[in-house]
Amino acid sequence: MAEPLYQNDLDLGPLKTETIAIIGYGNHGRAHALNLRDMGAERVLIALREGSPSRAKAEADGFDVVSMAEAARRADMLSLLAADEAHGEIWREHIAPYYRPGMTLLLCHGFSIEYGVIEPADDIDVVLAAAKGPGGAVRSSFEKGGSLIGFWAVHQDVTGKAEARAKAYLGGLGCGRAGVYTTTFGEEALADILGEQAVLVGGVCALAREGYEQLVAAGISPIMAYIDTVHEIKYIADLIQSRGIAGMYEAISDTAEFGAHEVEGPIREAVRPVFEAIVKDVTAGDFARRWVADYEQGRDGLKAMRDKASEHPLEDTGRLIRRSSSFGD
Repeated sequence: MAEPLYQNDLDLGPLKTETIAIIGYGNHGRAHALNLRDMGAERVLIALREGSPSRAKAEADGFDVVSMAEAARRADMLSLLAADEAHGEIWREHIAPYYRPGMTLLLCHGFSIEYGVIEPADDIDVVLAAAKGPGGAVRSSFEKGGSLIGFWAVHQDVTGKAEARAKAYLGGLGCGRAGVYTTTFGEEALADILGEQAVLVGGVCALAREGYEQLVAAGISPIMAYIDTVHEIKYIADLIQSRGIAGMYEAISDTAEFGAHEVEGPIREAVRPVFEAIVKDVTAGDFARRWVADYEQGRDGLKAMRDKASEHPLEDTGRLIRRSSSFGD
């Protein structure tokens, strides 16, 4: 692994001389815009669809709000921070007909390039500038004097400025405080999707629901089952974030650690085929095709899955616990 770059290694000059347009003003868009401005970016535009509910917030934060077409015409760096599944539509309808040759298209995930959602023109730079974490954390960590680790990659460099712009952008987010590393679009895309699907979201939720169901079936009260399989996930996650997995084991009871070591092997053997199937599905581009198709069809598939998940009995138990004075929200 290459040595990381830190803030003193990053030239933020492009932030002061070039126009940066950000498409989207959700968690990522707002955090990026505010951090960039605080780090010296002098010309930051926010590009939104007509009638976007985010317009008032962006204007209240002191940014000029423009159409996506105008952003494409004016930007030296165009940061596409809208939802991944919408990138193809945005590129085709709002950027491709209007962009200036020589601009740099920045993406915060490898998804759209790696899986062909966007087919970029051959007269622009295309780079990855990824702060690894939720959008809200990009801003909150920055305000506390810290940052998220950043990764950069170059897919296309026609101006000779692609790498410098990617690094300057990450420096503008403050990522140099934690470290900036080189990567590839393919590496970031697979790691991001596998991590979310199989571990951080899908895997955790599957284990929590299964554990809850097994305890309730064994006669345990729903409240006790929920606390021990869902509610306490945060405490373990906090320990892992601050101390690592080995450090987490040192902090919990010996009983919990002994049992965890015993079951980790069987669980890993059971889920390994699932992980391997996810890697094949993602790298072949099949997941991206299904997800973009669902978006273009109105997200009917996602809505159905979301409705089914919300009907799980542990949701009622969770609401009861969150309303209690002992736990709160």
